Amino acid sequence: MLGIKVGRSFANRLRQIWRCGHRLTSTGIAVRHLPSPGKQIYGYTVESVIPVPEFSLTAVLLHHRTGAQHLHIARDDSDNVFGVAFRTTPLDSTGVPHILEHLTLCGSEKFPVRDPFFKMYARSLATFMNAFTASDWTMYPFSTQNLLDYENLMSVYLDAVFSPRLRKQDFSQEGWRLEHENPEDSKTPIIFKGVVFNEMKGAFSNAQQLFAEKNQNLILPSHTYGVVSGGDPLHIPDLTWENLRAFHKKYYHPSNSRFYTYGNFPLEHHLELIEEQALKKFSSIPVDTSVPKEQRWSSPREAHITCQHDPLSPDPEKSTTVAVSYLLSDITDVLEACALSILGTLLVDGEKSPFYQELLESGIGADYAPVVGYNGYTRESTFAIGLQRIHRNDVEKVKNIIEATFSKVIENGFDSKQIEAILHKIELGQKHQSAKFGLNLGIGLLPCWTHDGDPLLSIQVNRQVEWFKDQLKKNPKYLQEMVRKYFKENSHKLTLVMSPDEQFDKIYQEKEDAKLNEMLGKLSDKEKKNLFDLGKELAEVQSLKEDVSCLPTLRIEDIDRQLEPVKTTDINSNGTSVQLCIQPTNGVTYFRAISSIASLPQHLKPYVPLFCSVATKLGAGSRNYKDLSEEIDLKTGGLSVSAHLAEHHQRKDLFEQSILFSSYCLDRNTSDMFDLWSDIFNRVLFSDTNRLRTLVMITAAEISGSLADTAHRYAMSYSGAMLSPCSALKEEMFGIAQLILMKKLAEMSEFDLIMTYLKDIADRILTRDVMRCSINAMPESIDSAAAATEKFLQSLNHSSSPTSDDSLKFFGKDDEYQSKTGRVHFEFPFQVQYIAKSLPAVPFSHPDYASLQILAKLMTTQFLHREIREKGGAYGGGAVSSSNLFNFFSYRDPNLQRTLDTFNEGSNWAVSGDVSQQEISEAKLSVFAQVDSPVPPGSKGMRKFLYGINDETYSTYRHQLLDVTKDDLIRVAEKYLKSDTNAVTVLGPSNSVTGNSPQWTVRRQD
Repeated sequence: MLGIKVGRSFANRLRQIWRCGHRLTSTGIAVRHLPSPGKQIYGYTVESVIPVPEFSLTAVLLHHRTGAQHLHIARDDSDNVFGVAFRTTPLDSTGVPHILEHLTLCGSEKFPVRDPFFKMYARSLATFMNAFTASDWTMYPFSTQNLLDYENLMSVYLDAVFSPRLRKQDFSQEGWRLEHENPEDSKTPIIFKGVVFNEMKGAFSNAQQLFAEKNQNLILPSHTYGVVSGGDPLHIPDLTWENLRAFHKKYYHPSNSRFYTYGNFPLEHHLELIEEQALKKFSSIPVDTSVPKEQRWSSPREAHITCQHDPLSPDPEKSTTVAVSYLLSDITDVLEACALSILGTLLVDGEKSPFYQELLESGIGADYAPVVGYNGYTRESTFAIGLQRIHRNDVEKVKNIIEATFSKVIENGFDSKQIEAILHKIELGQKHQSAKFGLNLGIGLLPCWTHDGDPLLSIQVNRQVEWFKDQLKKNPKYLQEMVRKYFKENSHKLTLVMSPDEQFDKIYQEKEDAKLNEMLGKLSDKEKKNLFDLGKELAEVQSLKEDVSCLPTLRIEDIDRQLEPVKTTDINSNGTSVQLCIQPTNGVTYFRAISSIASLPQHLKPYVPLFCSVATKLGAGSRNYKDLSEEIDLKTGGLSVSAHLAEHHQRKDLFEQSILFSSYCLDRNTSDMFDLWSDIFNRVLFSDTNRLRTLVMITAAEISGSLADTAHRYAMSYSGAMLSPCSALKEEMFGIAQLILMKKLAEMSEFDLIMTYLKDIADRILTRDVMRCSINAMPESIDSAAAATEKFLQSLNHSSSPTSDDSLKFFGKDDEYQSKTGRVHFEFPFQVQYIAKSLPAVPFSHPDYASLQILAKLMTTQFLHREIREKGGAYGGGAVSSSNLFNFFSYRDPNLQRTLDTFNEGSNWAVSGDVSQQEISEAKLSVFAQVDSPVPPGSKGMRKFLYGINDETYSTYRHQLLDVTKDDLIRVAEKYLKSDTNAVTVLGPSNSVTGNSPQWTVRRQD
């Protein structure tokens, strides 16, 4: 998977650590079982053993005789992680590290099968499996709670990276190839194909991703950051199989490697396995893969790029993006990086930050540029600031505001409360427990460690924070001087402007055609004929049923049939149900509340997502929105509001329509957290329409920017809406309908009516009559948290339109809904397709639900992956079963009709029952990896609270999964997958399949 960082702000390694940090037990237990510094074991020498109490872990740094480095994190956490990473620094845009990442997972010496990586999904209980290609490193991580599974996966991963087959046929499948459009028909045109080729065409269809990539290429132009590590589709065909093999030989050597292990499994066992299965075959060699520091510019530079037209832009005249970027310090200077990260947060995050006030509230643009804030993912860090959706004539105005804002900060500094709020976030982040801590920790440490920085110092957050506080104490103007040094007096500054070009797609296609014709022009007739033969050979190989018995696997018997119960207590607080769950939350209180919107008038429901987005950002009580934002940061980990729509687990006609409120805080701040919620529920300031306009612009830009990367989800949403009333409301609130509504709102000049709608929603739902709550806390804190909850509930108003039927508080039905079939194509300027097909299914507690879950996994692993990805060249595809729906999908797909035919063929394949008992067992294992995935203490009991599914119901579901038979799979395939009632949705470019057929409705987003 290609890793390109795009979003509201770049998170650096330090912030990634504290966001996911959590504490379980004392580090003293782990230390007694760890080797001492200087000890030699299995070719390793222990360098350092460092307790890190803020995360309740002990870090062990080792080096191997081959030059391999190893960081082990000993921690009382059952979700154990393994990862091996290599510094990969390409000097061209052929995508060699990205394609190599794919090929290493296409079979190895010990496991000579196609895609053992994907096949291990179905033979494992892994909680995570993937691979990442960054700009300068490639990592292969996994996590699991099962020791045998850990050993199995480690053996596959080690053999994959150090002894891959790297076959030419796999190179043509995963990377690129010349092949007839229809491999069975030599008269069809020859085109470019390949999984990575199509993946990157999809990536380059995302204007925000394009901007981020070009910004990095231009501000760090002289070495590896000046090229596209994932591959530019116009350059990918320049990569040869021989060059790829040479790249592997140079970079995938232990002397260029970094190993990472985490969790409560014993370190010495890890070291023994790594030595015996991989490292003992190697010796140390000289490796020079380092990235030199960028030569600093003597004067700033400017550049302009073009992109596709954004059909969701509310104002075509305001479609320009501009960002000013600065090259900062070496990320291996961990303490300086810590200070710069905090400085970057102070400058751009929160309503009181200087750039939020000067840029976002200026009305010039809609949102920050795609790259914003501190970025510590390259050898030398960068900072970027700018705006998107501005008029092209306002570029200079934005640049002037940026300069003036830095000058103002240098003169006035930052409010002490802003710094206090960031330090509070760090403290809370160390205690907050979230899933995948070990995985996120390893990924967060890798950028600095890759460039020979100290991973032990990187993980010692308290040491960094104390150093930062000391700098402020010694020099109160420390941050102001940093602003002067790194921004005001920094000549290594890039201004990048991006504007849409209506001819962008045409120009790109002309370049691709020229590349294709150039390559075809070099081929003789015999070589062209050979392409046809090679295409047929590849198709034949892809169709072969392989013997995968060489791959290790767990057994169904390894799954415990008994579900570990979660004890909860329900109390009644004057008519409102409150669920209490005592958990080892490490001094953090977690609060959630659900308020029903079932009785909300229909015309208000489309505005619920906007309400959720702005409810905590308008100001409340005696605080304006800036002061409210600051107080939230000082006392909590954030106040979250989101729409919550959930199908009833038993009845197909009922579904919950509600809003979810959630937050967490240090135990000492519980009363303050509830005071904030009380103000928001009782006294939101629905008066400032200018503020609402700013929030609408930001929200519209954010959700439209997510479309290209999640278009398959939008396609499934729209298809599902044709078949299910709950999915229809989800589509209205989260799907294409919401994209279109937000575009419409962003085009408006007056917001009085919208503000009235939002106030009406608040009056109807911010009451205790249609609410239920939950609290997760430590035993010593649960009573005070419950008392604070009761006080909060007593402060709330009663509903202006209460319902007499208590059962309608949370679940209701849509009597007017009518399902329908249809085929809809939404035209968007993508270079690939995103396709979905939906069929009616059953709710969670139906006896067939478990069979459909297994069937979806089985179809994905045994049929759809092969047909859609391996043969079709799409980046991804498969089947997903959910409450009341069964979905097929494909992602970044160069095909349309072929994939639709594959969906139908998949149904026929399922009905045929052409599967073995082993394959069924593997599908069950794959499903259970998700069913039994780790749940952090703050989220225990949420299945019952959010969806009404108690432990008894869930235990029944688990037993049904384990007991699914082949006959069950054939029966549900015949019953549900052969239905004429289905819906199909496509997001992608115009094409002859949909454009020339009366069966399709084509909707153009103009």
